[in-house]
Amino acid sequence: MPTALATAAAGFGTGLSLIVAIGAQNAFVLRQGIRRDTVLAVVGICALSDAALIALGVGGVGAIVVAWPGALTAVGWIGGAFLIAYGVLAARRVFRPAGALQADGEATGSRRRAVLTCLAMTWLNPHVYLDTVFLLGSVAADRGDLRWTFGLGAVLASLCWFTALGYGARLLSPLLARPAAWRIVDGLVAAMMLVLGASLILGS
Repeated sequence: MPTALATAAAGFGTGLSLIVAIGAQNAFVLRQGIRRDTVLAVVGICALSDAALIALGVGGVGAIVVAWPGALTAVGWIGGAFLIAYGVLAARRVFRPAGALQADGEATGSRRRAVLTCLAMTWLNPHVYLDTVFLLGSVAADRGDLRWTFGLGAVLASLCWFTALGYGARLLSPLLARPAAWRIVDGLVAAMMLVLGASLILGS
């Protein structure tokens, strides 16, 4: 019979395997971390949102999510449109002159804008409901009375990952001191957002 520690460790590993995958949310957290812009708020939103979604999954809400395909379709369209718009803005930064980087940083440095963007990238992604709520919830259900211990391990994985990503990203700052390096980052972010946005819309 599995122990509570082993169950929590299994939840940690399962949660980490779902969270670490490259996506819009991770790319945004990484960019905010490199810029040292509203990192605490962004990391907190991501971790708390995951905790809420994991709790819903462990509590058995996954079946409701699957039963409402129309809602997931709507979320996919809205989320896809948002990611495409964000990708276009990132692409614009690639072609702006170097002198515009600081002004752009001041604009995107708004705590409110960062918070709203983070919330949108977290909650307007239908995959988060299928993966975190349904899939992780289903795995947790197999743990019986230890399902909440499993969920706690997954929540801890989320907290560790986003903290490491947000605050560890500043180690890359010396490599991105030049505007040209930031154009490369924004180019990669733009490509990722546009592809992910299109995939959400086409898959809805």
